[in-house]
Amino acid sequence: MDDERAFLRHTVATLAYRGGKATRGAEPSFATFQASPTTRTPINVLCHIGDLLDWALRIAKSDPTFTQAIPGSWDGEVQRFHKALQDLDAYLATDAPLGGSALKIFQGPIADALTHVGQIAMLRRMHGEPIKGESYYRSEIVAGRVGPDQVPPQSEFE
Repeated sequence: MDDERAFLRHTVATLAYRGGKATRGAEPSFATFQASPTTRTPINVLCHIGDLLDWALRIAKSDPTFTQAIPGSWDGEVQRFHKALQDLDAYLATDAPLGGSALKIFQGPIADALTHVGQIAMLRRMHGEPIKGESYYRSEIVAGRVGPDQVPPQSEFE
């Protein structure tokens, strides 16, 4: 596996870790919280992240079409998030050729997804249920670990 592909897999695992933390344990009312009349609800943001991850896999498979899903339930979208990460990581772990470069996959859908995970974390704080900050440098993030079960935080801030 080349260095760019290995880095992309680590980035996908980082997205799983951070996204899992931002979505885990959210109150049911959080899904439809709207910070202002023009902001997306958390469930719409999470659905968009799922769309981005589906797009990343299609790019990797030489089909760069983008589609938009209709949000389901919060739990369903969390499951979709991790399933899309698992599907993408599984493809990246093979020797199959990438339809787009690892750098382009990162700069497009993956970087966008990371931005949106930050939005979910910010919306959690605005909703009154903030997640704890963390030194992500110290987090145990490993390529291939992209499911909902992540290692507990190593260094959260009080």
